[in-house]
Formats: sequence, C-alpha cells, structure tokens
Amino acid sequence: MLRIEDITYSIDGRPLIEKASAVIPTGHKIGLVGRNGAGKTTLFKLIRGELTLDSGDIRLPARSRIGGVAQEVPGSEDTLLDTVLAADTERAQLLAEAETATEPHRIADIQTRLADIDAWSAEARAATILRGLGFTEAEIHQPCSAFSGGWRMRVALAAVLFSAPDLLLLDEPTNYLDLEGALWLESYLERYPHTVLLISHDRDLLNRAVQAILHLDRRKLTLYQGGYDTFANTRAAQRAAESAEAKKQDARRAHLQSFVDRFRAKATKARQAQSRMKMIERLTATAPPEDPARTVFTFPEPEELSPPIITMEGVSVGYGDKTVLRGLTERIDQDDRIALLGRNGEGKSTLSKLLAGKLKPMSGKLTISNRLRVGFFAQHQVEELRVEETPLQHVMRLRGSEGQGKARARLAGFGLQAVQAETEVGRLSGGQKARLSLLLATIDAPHLLILDEPTNHLDIDSREALVEALTAYSGAVILVSHDMHLLSLVADRLWLVKDGRVAPYEEDLDAYRRMLTTPEAPPEKPKPAKAKPNRDAILALRADVRKAEERVQKLNEMRDKLAKRLADPALYEPERNGEREVWQKKYAEVMTGLDRAESLWLDAQGKLDEAQG
Repeated sequence: MLRIEDITYSIDGRPLIEKASAVIPTGHKIGLVGRNGAGKTTLFKLIRGELTLDSGDIRLPARSRIGGVAQEVPGSEDTLLDTVLAADTERAQLLAEAETATEPHRIADIQTRLADIDAWSAEARAATILRGLGFTEAEIHQPCSAFSGGWRMRVALAAVLFSAPDLLLLDEPTNYLDLEGALWLESYLERYPHTVLLISHDRDLLNRAVQAILHLDRRKLTLYQGGYDTFANTRAAQRAAESAEAKKQDARRAHLQSFVDRFRAKATKARQAQSRMKMIERLTATAPPEDPARTVFTFPEPEELSPPIITMEGVSVGYGDKTVLRGLTERIDQDDRIALLGRNGEGKSTLSKLLAGKLKPMSGKLTISNRLRVGFFAQHQVEELRVEETPLQHVMRLRGSEGQGKARARLAGFGLQAVQAETEVGRLSGGQKARLSLLLATIDAPHLLILDEPTNHLDIDSREALVEALTAYSGAVILVSHDMHLLSLVADRLWLVKDGRVAPYEEDLDAYRRMLTTPEAPPEKPKPAKAKPNRDAILALRADVRKAEERVQKLNEMRDKLAKRLADPALYEPERNGEREVWQKKYAEVMTGLDRAESLWLDAQGKLDEAQG
C-alpha cells in the first residue's frame, strides 16, 4: 500500500503540493491526472525519493521495489534482449554468481532461487514484451545503437515492465508507441500483478487500464473510483454544484447588503443593520470554481477544389529498389477523414510520404490536383524546431510580410499567448512545442492535412480542442495515431496497411482493437487416425496417473502443515514479521504448485480414460 500523508513541496517558495494525502491499495492501477504544471511528474520524483519533501510522509511496505522508465536507453552495443534481461538485477547477479560459486550449499541456494523467480523463462518473457512493443524477432537481437531515441525509449519501457517492480510509475508511456503498441500496453497493464501509478493523457488508456483516477488539483490529491469518463462526469457535477452554491451565497450576501445600505443611517433600524453586517461577515466565502483556460486550435480554411484531390491507380512505392507498398488503387476527396491502421513497419509512414509528395511512385499512376496544398505533421518535426528561437520568430520567418500583429494572432489561435510567443522554444513544454508545429504545418491552409501522432505531449483538453478543430476543418485529413479516442471521433474511413497492400477496413475500430488484442490461434494440424493403444501404452498412462496422484497428495500434506503454522497467533507478533512473510510466501508457492499438479492429474486421467475407451 502506498500512503501519501499530508505532504507539502514548494518550488522557489511557491507551494506546488500542499498538505496533500492519498492511499493507493496494493495491486491497484491508478491514473494520475491534472493540468500541465500541476506537479504530476514532481509527485513521481517525490515518491522515488529524488526530491525532498518540505513536510509530510510517503510510505511503502518494506523492501518494495519502485520502477520507472529511464529517460533514454544508452546506444550501447548490447542487444535489445540483453538490455531488457539486465533490468532484472537479481537474476543477473545470481547467474553471475552461479558461474563462480563452489560451496555446495550456496550453489543449491542459487539454483533454488533461480527456479523461484522463474529465471529460465526470462528470455521468452523479455522477447514477448519487446514484440508487444513493436520489435520484430530479428530486431530484438540487434544492438541498441542501431535504433533511434524514440525506439530506445520503447526498450526502456520494456525493461521496466520485465523487471516487474512492486510500484510501477509510468509517465506518458504511449508517447513513443504506435496504436498497436499502445493497445498491447493497455492489455498488459490490465494483467500486471502489482501496483501501477500512470500519468497519461490517453483517454482510452485511462478508461480501460486503471481502476481509479488520482486528481492533482489546487495543490491537493483526490482519489475517484472508476475510469476517466466517470471521473470527468463526477468533476462536472461537482463544478456545477460549486457554481450553484457560489451563486446562492452571492445572492444571500447581496440581499443582506441591500438591507444594510437602506437602513444603516436610520436610528430605528441601526441595530438590525448591524446584525446583518455581522451575518455578512460570518458567511463562508464560496468562490466559484476556476474555469480552466480553454485550449484552441484555429486551422485556416482552404478554398474548395474539384474532387478528387488525389487518385492512385496501381501505384507502387518504396525506397531505392525495395518496394514497400504495391497495387495502390484509391482516391481521396477534400471531405475525407481517413485513419491509417496497421502494425509498425507495414508502410503507414511510406504511404503518408507518398501522399505528401515526399516520395515518388515507382510505378502506376498518381494524379494530384495541380492546386493541392499539403500540410504534414510528424512527431520528429517537433524535435526539429529551432530551440534558440521564439514561436514568434518561427512564424515571422514564414510570414514576415504579414507583420507581428497577424503573427501573434496566428499563435493565439493555437493557444500560444503573448508570454509563450516570446519564450525560446527550448524552454516551452512538450505540448506548447506540438501546438507550434501544428501551426507551422497548417499555415498555408492546406487542402490535405497529414497528421502522424499529433497528440503526443498534448493534454486531454488540448486533444479535445484538436478534435473540435479537425471536425470543423474543411480539408481532407489523414491520421496516424495511437489515440483511439481521437480516431473514433474524427475518422469516417479506415484504411488497413498490411502485407504491402492498402485496402479499406470495413469493420469499426472496436473490431480492430479485438483483432489486435486477441492472440492468434495456431493453425490446426490434421489429426492422424487414432491407433488403438496397446497394453504397454495403457500401463504407462496408469503410471502417469499414479505419479500425479502422489504429487497432489504430497502437496496437500505440505499445504496442511503450512496452514497449521500460519494459524499460530504467535507468528503475528511484530518482531516475527520477516518469518511470517517467509511462511506466507511458501504457502503461496505450494498453492500454485498444487493448482498445476491437479491440472496435470486431470490431464493424465483424461488420457487414460480416452485410451481405455
């Protein structure tokens, strides 16, 4: 259980968190939300002990392991698989010691502990996580140095998931994932056996993968049961009640003040007026809830072009002599809203570059309206902004003839007000940089807007504002995003990029989610004709059943002995906490073994029954 008790933390004398408390039950998955700058990442640092509290206390059970994603995995020559395996430091230390240990009892202890932590399946588990996050079987054996920073962040995420800490702290884990990786992570977190505290602006993730929302607001922490939508509805109701109470208090105060103003000067009413003045002073001040600053995106409107704006007839595209996509036969009109679906590496980015004019077709016919303007937003463009320049300088470089007033209006239309307009890009938040990049991508009023992961670093309010802007936008939109909420509200056509082809996906996003999260069943092998078992085979099956029965009986005896020991009241004295934990762990191990043994017994008995007819 994570206990946050009356904590206060200040920056430069300004309280960021003040007398805040919360209790997170063991094993619960909690989403941490709050406005940008509220202190969510700071709270993580306080939990990890990287910052010192002004007052209060943060407590975890003894020997609890806290894990979070490293800022970046170094570009070393270690393979991705080895990098992830190294995250389980206990396993790595035991394996290293096993190479040099000579004392028989220590060797036995090492091998027992390796079996306890399931060390021999570690490679398979690590590879499964890496594949879930988008790496191919060949890539997991390549060195980290072969991958970009964004991909190495996926390796860092894989490493912390593999190490399975008791408290997992994740800060925007989907920012470097595609849709398929985000859905895999959502499913993984649902099954994660320990406590998770998750900072995210991904509404679907906060609805599906967590049990409660921890809200950091006005320097306090409040825990709400349920997913994000439940939290949002509860907050809306609270804000409405607060507004109604504030209005009621204002009306009451105004009524009393009116009496005082009318009769204060009259001797016959002076005592009553004085009484009402005291009532006004005693009224509890109820301030109306502060409305959050509204985030906006204002896309310039393009003129209308004759349809279609793009047609493809048997187009193939790729790099050099390598064809990535072939046989593309589709059309795009100016009112289209198309989401590109497909696993990583299937060619979504290649298709985006073809439509943006960054790649030429290798064959086939590509027809583009001669007046077509295309706006292209990709996450790497955020990193390519000039960090030493201000947003105002970025816009003036492209539209200097319009003057500073128009440039500032453009920036304000993307939520970048006067202060941000003149702040160096290097000092802006990730969300502010993303809004600036969106402004630059749409500054020419494109007829076709291609957005590759536009919501990374945008908070939930900004994502909702982007949905509104795209809905009102009169140009065509091509979307690649891991944000299912955005896709469901904006896209009205789905294209699946798979096996070198692009085709309309006729089902909906929920069906696509099920397809990605449901394990593929291995193809059934043809069953050979059953041969009648001979006497020796039946005797062998009977022996298997007998061994399974003996194993179940032995484990039942062990269970009963441990249960008797755990029923001893003296074991629960404070000074015997460590001993009690050992016996509880042994009991859990025996119960797990008993489940497995009973399953094997039933399987063996079934085979014997089938053989005997």
